[in-house]
Amino acid sequence: MIEFEGVGHHYGDRVVLSGVDLRLPERRVAFVGANGSGKSTLARMINGLVQPATGRVLVDGLDPSRDGREVRRRVGFVFTNPDSQIVMPTAGEDVAFSLRRSGLPAKERAERAAEVLAQHGLAGYADHPAHQLSGGQKQLLALCAMLVLEPAVLVCDEPTTLLDLRNKRRFVDLLAGLEQQVVLVTHDLDLLGGFDRVIVLDAGQVVADDTPEPALRHYRKLVT
Repeated sequence: MIEFEGVGHHYGDRVVLSGVDLRLPERRVAFVGANGSGKSTLARMINGLVQPATGRVLVDGLDPSRDGREVRRRVGFVFTNPDSQIVMPTAGEDVAFSLRRSGLPAKERAERAAEVLAQHGLAGYADHPAHQLSGGQKQLLALCAMLVLEPAVLVCDEPTTLLDLRNKRRFVDLLAGLEQQVVLVTHDLDLLGGFDRVIVLDAGQVVADDTPEPALRHYRKLVT
């Protein structure tokens, strides 16, 4: 369970979030809103990348500001640009690097990395140079580097922004099949039909919170 209780945040004098109260038990939740609406800031609070100025965030009762290590074990995060997450020369090494603190021997880490790559569309790419993958493959690699840790929650901050339409749909279809709770920040409204809940933010506040069709109808009216 992810909870936001009276959450507020600001950068200098600019208020980014104000009085956000949410409980997110659903399996597939999306945050949408115009640039600067606060959606990415809200998502980054889930694993402690951003701390609220007021209120608190809880993940299964744990506060990321106090229990950061335990929360990060439960929450994986995928960024917009996969190059910002790729740290090792090959795809297999990059996924195995996520397991560096697992206590597993190097051979088992490599085997587990190859298994996860194969499960999510990158079979046979363990030895491929990571930065020579296509854009879609790099985003899959970033996803695999999180999934190998078996988190309970996966937060994805505009992960399809740099992808073409085919790879956008492929990525979202992959998310739909995951066991994890998924929180997706996106501008790609056409990809949200299968989500359980869509939360619309505007000027740092929740202005709509519903199933996809009514929530996105409200958002479209808001931006037009």
